[in-house]
Amino acid sequence: MYWYCGRSIESQTIELDLNDPGLLYGATVFTTVRTDKLSSGIYELHCERLRSSISDLGWCQPDWKQVRSGVKYLMLFPVLRITIFPDGRELITGRELPPNLATWQQQGVTVIIAVGGADPVENRQLTRTLPQHKTGNYLVPWLALQQARNSNIQEAILTNDRGDWLETTTGNLWGYRDGCWYTPPLSAGILPGVMRSQILELLQQQDLKVLEIEWTQSWVKDLEAIGYSNSVIHLIPIHTAIVPMGKIEYTAQHPMMKWLVASSSGTDLVTKDRAIG
Repeated sequence: MYWYCGRSIESQTIELDLNDPGLLYGATVFTTVRTDKLSSGIYELHCERLRSSISDLGWCQPDWKQVRSGVKYLMLFPVLRITIFPDGRELITGRELPPNLATWQQQGVTVIIAVGGADPVENRQLTRTLPQHKTGNYLVPWLALQQARNSNIQEAILTNDRGDWLETTTGNLWGYRDGCWYTPPLSAGILPGVMRSQILELLQQQDLKVLEIEWTQSWVKDLEAIGYSNSVIHLIPIHTAIVPMGKIEYTAQHPMMKWLVASSSGTDLVTKDRAIG
């Protein structure tokens, strides 16, 4: 079941023109949102990011009433992916939450540093294209995640040509050390995640120190705790990072990380009520 171009479709397949740029080049923008957070204003934040990307790319805005109808129709799913094509067509699909989400949030996960070649020392760079937009061209994150999954590891971290940590294949990075939270800056070339902005707002509301700085290979070794966030999993701690020359271990049960996991998962971070209606 999915929603496409203003109507619901009971099928596991979709018909697209052979010359559709979404099919040929991944020319779409998308966002993923949990349906249990739609009434908190999260939905509108996701739509605002879609509108901004569509405007920046010079594409056609969709019929947003039609998009809202599709979202409401598919709210039986815990997670929705809203995809917009260059000509304004909307495609909305649903899926379940990750089955191990609760365990990962409690115990943390292992990550690897994604590499673009066979030699992890000589080739460290593997970054998303147009990182400021969530486009359908997700080949790099998919390849990186396959590297991780093939080694029975849950996630992978993308880096720049200097080896600085940028983001995971599915979320933004967070670190804690000596009373301060850290996250890579948008200028490093990362996605402006909706949950990232919400966590930043939460930390500021709680008068907690948070800095946006570059995560160099040497600097990350001194962090006490790290995790990654997105609008589906909220926040998951990372207990081990497999790096080219070994591994770095972090405290998944760090009190501040446990607090942030609970705060981002258990409360609606948007205070202004903007339900989808």
